[in-house]
Amino acid sequence: MVVRVIEAKEEKVTMADLIADLKKSNKVDYSGAIFTFEGIVRGKEENMNLEKLILTTPDKEKTLKDIENIIENAKIKFNVFEISVIHYIGEFYTGDRLFLVAVLGGHRGESLDALREVIEKVKYDVEFKKEEISDNGTKTILAGG
Repeated sequence: MVVRVIEAKEEKVTMADLIADLKKSNKVDYSGAIFTFEGIVRGKEENMNLEKLILTTPDKEKTLKDIENIIENAKIKFNVFEISVIHYIGEFYTGDRLFLVAVLGGHRGESLDALREVIEKVKYDVEFKKEEISDNGTKTILAGG
């Protein structure tokens, strides 16, 4: 299992890295599914063309701990074997990766449900500050927490 909050300028972890790590699990012989999600920066929304996104968190260690708790709860609730998460913070542009999740489970249904839960809980329950710099100016959005 890999769980990290990484500055955008630091190393880049790919989905292939997360999948390779999950396949090293001693539970891989009992597994029937790996589901993945890669959240990227959207450059256009209604009435907005994004130039840059700045994503921060006030306490990186707390953010990491919150994500770890979400993962542990999802593993128990959905009876999956492993969940790995990478969440980037820093400065981003259209198409840049922000958030990676990979789930290893015995069956596709439970694995997909665990993936959905982790995505939604990290989005809404973990404290991030998002600044969108667009052709319409700067908009700050406080998310989660």
